[in-house]
Amino acid sequence: MSYKKLVRDKIPEIIKNNGEEAITRILSLEEYKIELEKKLKEEMNEVLESAGNGRIEELADLLEVMINLANLENKTLEDIIKISDDKRNRRGGFSKRIYLEGIEEK
Repeated sequence: MSYKKLVRDKIPEIIKNNGEEAITRILSLEEYKIELEKKLKEEMNEVLESAGNGRIEELADLLEVMINLANLENKTLEDIIKISDDKRNRRGGFSKRIYLEGIEEK
């Protein structure tokens, strides 16, 4: 069976423990970035298609991809959280559920 996608680090070991052989290779840095971006879209779609505890699992997967993308920029999860906090302080968050219909000129 062919998968052709980025997988978590322990997946080859899990496949081996199931009596199968994983055919893998290590990606170049550029390939890794491209595959992380593909994985970001995949995980986002899985978040949108899930609910309840399944959604929380998918959000965790999405977060893992975000952490690795940040690492490519020499940043950490803590850096992302700080920037998020700063933006929330300056511009607010999304918790008030405000939906902008448009803007009228004065």
